Amino acid sequence: MTETFEPVGEHDWRLAASATGLLAEFNAAGLLSAADVHVATRVAALGEEEDERVRLAVALAVRAVRRGSVGLDLAAVPAIAPELAWPEAEAWAAAVAASPLVAAGAVRWELGLLYLDRYHRLETQVHADLEARLAQAAPGIDEARLDAALARVRGGRFSPEQEAAVAAAVRRRTTILTGGPGTGKTTTVARLLALLADQATGSTQRREGRLSIALAAPTGKAATRLQEAVAAEVAEVGETWPEVAALVGRLQGQTLHRLLGWRPDNATRFRHDRGNRLKYDVVVVDESSMVELTMMGRLLEALRPESVLVLLGDPQQLTSVGAGAVLGDLVAGYDGRPDSPVAALTRNFRSTDDILALSVALRAGDADTVVEVLRTPSDEVSWVDTSEEAEVEAALRPDSLRAARAVWAAAVAEQPALAIEELDRYRLLCAHREGPYGVRRWNQRVERWLAEEVDVDVHGPSYVGRPLLVTSNDYALDVYNGETGVVVQQGDRRRAFVAGSGRLKEFAPGRLDAVETMHAMTIHKSQGSQVERVTVLLPEADSRLLTRELFYTAVTRAQQHVRVVGSEAAVRAAVATRALRATGLQQRLRETGSAP
Repeated sequence: MTETFEPVGEHDWRLAASATGLLAEFNAAGLLSAADVHVATRVAALGEEEDERVRLAVALAVRAVRRGSVGLDLAAVPAIAPELAWPEAEAWAAAVAASPLVAAGAVRWELGLLYLDRYHRLETQVHADLEARLAQAAPGIDEARLDAALARVRGGRFSPEQEAAVAAAVRRRTTILTGGPGTGKTTTVARLLALLADQATGSTQRREGRLSIALAAPTGKAATRLQEAVAAEVAEVGETWPEVAALVGRLQGQTLHRLLGWRPDNATRFRHDRGNRLKYDVVVVDESSMVELTMMGRLLEALRPESVLVLLGDPQQLTSVGAGAVLGDLVAGYDGRPDSPVAALTRNFRSTDDILALSVALRAGDADTVVEVLRTPSDEVSWVDTSEEAEVEAALRPDSLRAARAVWAAAVAEQPALAIEELDRYRLLCAHREGPYGVRRWNQRVERWLAEEVDVDVHGPSYVGRPLLVTSNDYALDVYNGETGVVVQQGDRRRAFVAGSGRLKEFAPGRLDAVETMHAMTIHKSQGSQVERVTVLLPEADSRLLTRELFYTAVTRAQQHVRVVGSEAAVRAAVATRALRATGLQQRLRETGSAP
């Protein structure tokens, strides 16, 4: 998506033929879509609002939500297209504040933002639920038992920083645990679960002393990674403390949609809500930066007040596809508050020092250091400094073709587990879906390179070795957004194997509707996954998708090696550009914390 579009003709579907005044002007300029105009026109008609400045503001508020913001910042929006004739700022804000639409509650004007009513209610609900959780009395803790338990999990890869985070989390109903890749978030969570389970054995409220624990994430791939990582860490704890590992039990990762109870009749409501709370004592949510405002609201209202909530994530990564930047707002909003539930992990346990140096420079927004790290010869970080098409193709072909052939060879050999393993060794990541730097083009290029190999057949939609990315949840088939798979030869048939929840799921390829080819994938879709080697294809420097968060997310998908393909201008543009969203949650949290 870009900030504006260029109409291709008077019959362009994005143009509203019935629009007049400012709405027509901003629609013709490509800033507003036809849908934005129609919603604003209808709302204004229902509320008897004739001021075209207010109608423009409502249309822009609809657009803002579509682009990820919770509300519209009237003061900032003119910077998107300064060449347009924007209303005078103070008079515009005064007209909005005095609008009958605001008086009727159809839209809300607060904190300098214009909200659609639904998103105002969501934001205030999330704020109220979080504050209610913080206001509860602390859980009853056996301090002597906690000290003894901490001594049992101490040492090894469990640092003093992690121990302090765990000790604080045991005493809270809500914990927000942040840190980049390799900082030990899942190690910390596994120790936290062990300590909570140990506390439960002495609780008179639980006769069996066993916690009910849910592991969840926004996507199926992220949920599987969380399950596997926590299981490995709990097993390590169990080597010296088997009884508490048994109390934690074998945990199953699941998507947030599945946790809350998907409803086929309602896309925004779930079976679990305030009237039907989740049963779990502890709920752990990984990749929380991907959780949009709506989903966070539904999760908070479904939790029992006494349950423990642990949110894991990296606030420097890309925000959710839907509206909101909840994790970033929570971290910033709680900063400096004495009751802050945020614990930040900073120590990196991985040996990939150069990837770490690149990610640290990106987090700091230091473009010179980013360029310096990229230019320094390394086994972990490399850079092809070009935007020339021929040079880009020459840079991408060897690794992409080699990786595709490895997946194909395993698929032809009827080895689905090996095919999935090969798929997770390499990933080509793009910022765009379309265009010269987009996923669609490079998926086609890799397939063309494969077709040029004399022994490879890539004809048909279900060719052997086709890598798959699931793009939506299918509860009937038990496959979930973000899970990956491969089409594999099985005797005289072709079968699609999808990796998820620690097992391979087998299907006839034709049963999987919401899948796409994954020789390349968008950086957004890569969130929640990690692979051994990553190639990041940067678009041109003027791409509106090119941000620091996008670049950082791509770089931190790599476990062993990351290669950047793009010009120095694109690198510097990415570092300099922040992905900012207009929300009021951060300000609400700060004001609550400063209240007497």
